Amino acid sequence: MDVFVQSFLDHLKVEKGLSKNTLASYGTDLNAFLKYLEWKGMQAPSQITSAHILEHIVSLSKEGLKPRSMARHLITIRRFFKFLNQEKILDQDPTALIDIPKIGRKLPNFLTLNEVDKILEAAVTQTKVVTLENQRNHAMIELLYATGLRVSELVNLKVDDLNLQKGFLKAYGKGSKERIVPMGKVANAALSQYISEARESLRKKHSTQYLFLTRRGTSMTRQMFWTIIKTLALKAGIRRAISPHVLRHSFATHLVERGADLRSVQVMLGHSNIATTEIYTHLNLKHLKGIISKHPRG
Repeated sequence: MDVFVQSFLDHLKVEKGLSKNTLASYGTDLNAFLKYLEWKGMQAPSQITSAHILEHIVSLSKEGLKPRSMARHLITIRRFFKFLNQEKILDQDPTALIDIPKIGRKLPNFLTLNEVDKILEAAVTQTKVVTLENQRNHAMIELLYATGLRVSELVNLKVDDLNLQKGFLKAYGKGSKERIVPMGKVANAALSQYISEARESLRKKHSTQYLFLTRRGTSMTRQMFWTIIKTLALKAGIRRAISPHVLRHSFATHLVERGADLRSVQVMLGHSNIATTEIYTHLNLKHLKGIISKHPRG
């Protein structure tokens, strides 16, 4: 079974162009499934039935796996057997009659405008204590909120991906899909300052095209930036859970609240399906009341 799983993961990497993080997620789910198969003494795909798959999913539930995670796990297994069927390794797909449970889409966690302002102000205040890292952090925070990039897209930006003169950048999302994302004047100014005053010093003797660098001259990691944004949130007096993705959600939410059409937001976020973007229509009651007040009978 290990051979088939590796072939499947290679297929996803080469044919589908999935990211390392997505592949790792598939691998984790399938490794758990392989352990179950080993426990049942099954070594060939042809031995596996729908009953075995359902039994495995039930065992995950008993272990405390949340419904959303179980659904994702089942989707992984389903895709794996579909691959085996397409490759003629199996004549029948044991997952064909198993339905994926419908789970309500989780509303995104986002910041209010006031909270975003506080974080950005904390970044600006920090920058006044002029250090190379502070200038970098300010540019990263401004750019993240201005564009809604995924954190992986942010830390993987190259210098050549920027067009500061025209005010846009190239981002490479899931499946290495390229998209053009506009950025505002404030983010543009913060980036220009970082590049002209800090990046070259951070780069030291390293030859790298990565835009955001550490004090060692290496590229910034997702984990390091996560720590940076949490630290700035604490300085801003925000005590609830925050992550780079929360700023991405805030970017999209604030655009939709101000009348941006979903199609445009979808393009900027790099969503392949507009249904994913529709979660940002969760406008709060106060905002809706503000809109209806503009009605002639409001």
